[in-house]
Amino acid sequence: MNRLGPSLATRWIIGILVGVFFAIPLISTFLYTLRDSEGGLSLERWAALFDPAASAAIKPIWTGLGNSLVLALVTVAIVLFLLAPTMILVNLRFPKLKPMFEFAVLLPISIPAIVLVVGLAPIYLQIGRSLGTGTWTLAFAYGVTVLPFAFRSIQASIDAADLRTLSEAARSLGATWPTVVLKVLAPNLRQGLLAASLISIAVVLGEYTIASLLNRQVFQTALVVVQKQDPYAPAIFTLLALLFCFLLLLLIGRAARGSGKARS
Repeated sequence: MNRLGPSLATRWIIGILVGVFFAIPLISTFLYTLRDSEGGLSLERWAALFDPAASAAIKPIWTGLGNSLVLALVTVAIVLFLLAPTMILVNLRFPKLKPMFEFAVLLPISIPAIVLVVGLAPIYLQIGRSLGTGTWTLAFAYGVTVLPFAFRSIQASIDAADLRTLSEAARSLGATWPTVVLKVLAPNLRQGLLAASLISIAVVLGEYTIASLLNRQVFQTALVVVQKQDPYAPAIFTLLALLFCFLLLLLIGRAARGSGKARS
């Protein structure tokens, strides 16, 4: 019987090529941060991050990073407590609305960020008058931006689980709808929810256009500001942000595998 999938050698070649494609710019950036004033390689640029004398120059980055982490938490909360329950409700109670709902959720991916800002600017004018101009209010815009990516991750888990049978079984045993969603359906959708959370965090940490045009200080806008004075610090923080996302991906993958073993 002929195998339809690629051979082991083909998979290794593809894996190596993809790895080299991503590794070359990362290694180049790391070597760039190791350059010293004499043209050699040293860790003085990395050590300067923790030098009190140089902390004032990179203070905008720390401020922007803190704002971005707060935005990431609020955006993840929007995905988990607003998008996910709505998707469950649509799949269980209103299946005829699923095509229209999917179209509306995937629409932001086809609209450029600068166009979104033009539409969001009047809305944020009212938000600024009622809720203030804090950076955390960007989470409403970021929640719209991450909708297509989070939707696909959660929908894949919904398609793999029989939500209707699980919910009907739980309801027949006397469980309320909040209990059904939190204790029955959510554990079976854990992998999709974790993936959606990771994607949301990655989008928030890498978004620049919306924050810049709405005049909010986040991680990416702070990198641009500091880069005009010190080009090495933004490169170092970029590598650290990529490392953080990579470690977060490993933790989420490990948690998803653990939950899968527990269910089996």
